[in-house]
Amino acid sequence: MRRMSDGVEAALHCALVLSGLPEDKVLAGKHLAELHGVSESYLLKHLRALTAADVIIAIPGPRGGYRLAHIPQQITLLDIVEAIDGKEPAFICREIRRRAPGKSQDPCNYKRDCFIKSRMLAAEQLWRDALRSQTVADLMQDGEQQISPSSKLLVSDYLSLHAR
Repeated sequence: MRRMSDGVEAALHCALVLSGLPEDKVLAGKHLAELHGVSESYLLKHLRALTAADVIIAIPGPRGGYRLAHIPQQITLLDIVEAIDGKEPAFICREIRRRAPGKSQDPCNYKRDCFIKSRMLAAEQLWRDALRSQTVADLMQDGEQQISPSSKLLVSDYLSLHAR
């Protein structure tokens, strides 16, 4: 539907990793950044947004870090996308129909929303509904089927070493 920022990809990967932590453990932002090969300052900006949106919890202090705020089945992909990219609609109608050479002089013709706007917002609603219907638990299931055993072992070992 629209181009999402790079932060959405990082946030989705972080949510997936955090879903694999034991309930009483956290993972520091620097370790999430290292695991994903992104800069810590870049990732921390997105982790703050996820925290503000109640997708993850930030535990302060030297032994602090991040964990999911809810069980994976309760965190939708839309929650993550909106935390990073915002809730604003992707399509903004600028009412250019009112500027065209053949524009109507009758203001009553503009009482209804532009039909182009209506179609675009309807399409975006379908996109949001699709993201709302998928959760971090779905990502976990995909990962179980599609991540190689060697990659799973590497991530598991990394989490064992760095989870607090």
